[in-house]
Amino acid sequence: MEFLVALWLPILVAAVLVFIVSSVIHMAVPIHKNDYKKLADEDGVLEAMREKGVQPGEYMFPNAGSMKECGSPEMIAKFEQGPVGFMTVLTPGPMNMGKFLSQWFVFTIVMSVFVAYTASFSLPDGAAYMDVFRLTGTVAFLGYAGCVATNSIWKGVSWMVTAKFLFDGLLYALATAGAFAWLWPEA
Repeated sequence: MEFLVALWLPILVAAVLVFIVSSVIHMAVPIHKNDYKKLADEDGVLEAMREKGVQPGEYMFPNAGSMKECGSPEMIAKFEQGPVGFMTVLTPGPMNMGKFLSQWFVFTIVMSVFVAYTASFSLPDGAAYMDVFRLTGTVAFLGYAGCVATNSIWKGVSWMVTAKFLFDGLLYALATAGAFAWLWPEA
């Protein structure tokens, strides 16, 4: 845990910078404006979901109970007929941006701690700026963007949306790398 004492400042600065960059990306730049589509007859679909008692959770449809059932003629027909998809249902109520932003900030701190942990074993005090930048930027990119492509591979998220989130991850990694390289301990 010595690395936390030595690297607390770059950890905190990197987390704050990533939080600021993400805020600018999602509020001031319209890059994610069209990531989600609106349902046709949204009111009717939502009413049908309420009538059926759909609860918060993750859903896949159609949903086979087993791999064997997935290959049955009935299930194949359901997949061919469509729609096929994944859906996340949240708890009813207004969007709680405070909760989301708090969780996001905690995540940026956790990411920065893992970057610091990795860098503390790989780089000595007084390491060159670019050495710190390269390593911490790579680790941060893997953490912020490394799993984004799985949404396109397994859940059908469009590759254009994934590309935008990969770009976000790159910006977060650059902010993190800059903070660590700038504030890396002297020899």
